[in-house]
Formats: sequence, C-alpha cells, structure tokens
Amino acid sequence: MLSRGTFEACNAAISDHNQCSKRFFNSNSISIGCRKSFVSSSSSFPGRVGQVLAVATNETKKKQAAYEPSLADRLRLGSISEDRMSYKEKFIVRCYEVGINKTATVETIANLLQEVGCNHAQMVGFSTDGFATTHTMRRLHLIWVTARLYIEIYKYPAWSDVVEIETWCQSEGRIGTRRDWILRDCATGEVIGRATSKWLMMNQDTRRLQKVTDEVRDEITVYFPKELRLAFPEENNGSLKKIAKLEDPAEYSKLGLVPRRADLDMNQHVNNVTYIGWVLESMPQEIIDTHELQTITLDYRRECQQDDVVDSLTSVEPIEDVGANGSAGTAPKDVDKSFLHLLRLSSDGLEINRCRTEWRKKPSRI
Repeated sequence: MLSRGTFEACNAAISDHNQCSKRFFNSNSISIGCRKSFVSSSSSFPGRVGQVLAVATNETKKKQAAYEPSLADRLRLGSISEDRMSYKEKFIVRCYEVGINKTATVETIANLLQEVGCNHAQMVGFSTDGFATTHTMRRLHLIWVTARLYIEIYKYPAWSDVVEIETWCQSEGRIGTRRDWILRDCATGEVIGRATSKWLMMNQDTRRLQKVTDEVRDEITVYFPKELRLAFPEENNGSLKKIAKLEDPAEYSKLGLVPRRADLDMNQHVNNVTYIGWVLESMPQEIIDTHELQTITLDYRRECQQDDVVDSLTSVEPIEDVGANGSAGTAPKDVDKSFLHLLRLSSDGLEINRCRTEWRKKPSRI
C-alpha cells in the first residue's frame, strides 16, 4: 500500500512529465493513443494482419469527439501533422533494446516502425482489434497482409538516444497500399534510417488476395498525401531490388527453429520481427563480429504458426551481381557484404520468407 507521501510524489512526477511532453507539440498537434500490443499483432503475407490507415467514418468521428485521453495518451510523445497526412513520434532507446554493439538492434528498429504505424492508424480511426481495418473491410471480412518490408539504416541509435520516426501511407497500384518511414536522431535532426513496406488485401475467410475496392479506397485515401511522397525517391533505389530464390545447398544454415509462445501475436501467428531474428540466426559469426547490417529486404510468402518448425538458410551473394531491380550493377555505397536468405518449413520445404541483407564494416571505436 502506498503512503500518502509516495502517492503525492507519483502525482507530481506525472504532472512534471505532462508539462515536459507539451513542449514536443505545437498548438495544432493532436496527441495519439495506442495499445502497445499491436506491435506483436503486425502480420505477414499471406495470413497476417497489416496496418495502413484509419477510416474517419461518422461513427469514428463521433467516438473521437467524445474520447477522453488516457494517461498513456498524455505521456506518449506523438503527434499527427497539421494536414493529417503523416504522424511523428519520439522514442527513447531502452537498455533492453540494444545488442552486443550497445546500439539498437534491427529488431528494435522494426518494432518501433510497427508501433508508429499502429499509433498512426488508430489516430485516424482504424479498428483497435489488431486488424486495423475500415468499416467496409470489417463488413466484408477483409484484412491487410504484409507483402514486403525494406529497411535501410545509416546510423544505429545507442542506449538513451531519442529517435523521432515519421510515417505516412499511400496507394500502391490497384491491389495494395504502402507505408513509408523516416527515422531521425532527435538531438541533431539527422536522418539515420528510412523504410518502406507494401500491404495487400486478403479475404480472412477464403485466405485469397483481392483488389482494393473503390469503397475501401474512398475510406482510406482521404488520409493519403495529395502528391506522391516516397521515403526512397531515388531511381533504382534498394527497395526495388528483386530477391532471387536461394537454392540448396546453402553455405550456412540453422535448422529446426521453433516459435516460442512469446513470438506469437494476438492473431496466433508468428509476428514479423521474429522472422528477422530467424534470418540472422544463420549468419556466419565472423560477419556479425566485424560488420553491421545496413539494409534488409523481406518478401513474405507464407504465414507461420506455433507448431511449425523452420529452417534458416544463408549464402553469400556476389556484390558485383547486386544491382537495381536485381540486375547486374554495383552495390550501394559502403556495402561490403551481401547475403541471400531463405526461411522454409522443415516439413515440406515450402517458402516462408525470402530475404536479402547488405552489411558494412563496423565503424572503428574511438
């Protein structure tokens, strides 16, 4: 039981934090609320849930108008842009989010991307049941699934660094949408990373993909930027490269990986970030010791469930063969090593995920 002095001290600390949080917002910003659990609920193709944008139906507008922000909402350092076309949030890198290099792991970065996407989606009215769907999608039993994720990291934040992540969504052809991110060092404003992803629509009952209907598109496009905005506007950028299938025998392998209970999301499937960890399990240790990950591309092909057993395969990809869109060309600046990866079911060899990673030499310590 808390003493009166302890209780008053807690209230004072919360009040001070609230005053501090206000300095991160301008007068036109809107504070965001979201449950952390959606980080684990992000799903991959073809049976996993994705986040895109929320729908401002009359029903959700009424709920937003009557909504009273929770303590978590008031403490969260996030805001939507004045034009409501993007969302930014600040994060402090925690000690349990860094790895052997004392910097944030790529899994930490991926989790933060999902968290920002979740908070953005809920802010503009998407459902909060883990499926991030519009009213029409729920009526028709439609969900979003992840098809591709590409992350490019220029500088890894260290423990106690503050990172600001901005995200937005827009159309991707007739059958999908995309979500982009920009990562900045909050202290300097330096861009330290970028990412993009592609999402497709699937019928939850039949497990078949289908085109985004005009009705759904009308619900979501009101939150898309009026002009095309890409995290990677450069021609022939790394996010466009195709991933060739890794054939056996692979040079490196880690067989018999089994999902832990903690790897499952609220929809009872393995969450996206677990796949990244599995990919890296078969990386040769000498590369881990001397290099750091610069880019990672993941193509999701099959969902993975708790009883599945997974093999992780890795082989070197000659840099001279790595070019834009998978064609011959030169590697991106600073890339020293490139690898192809495959996650497959141990039972029948079916593909779960194709991946490419590119690595640069670790910076020398001062």
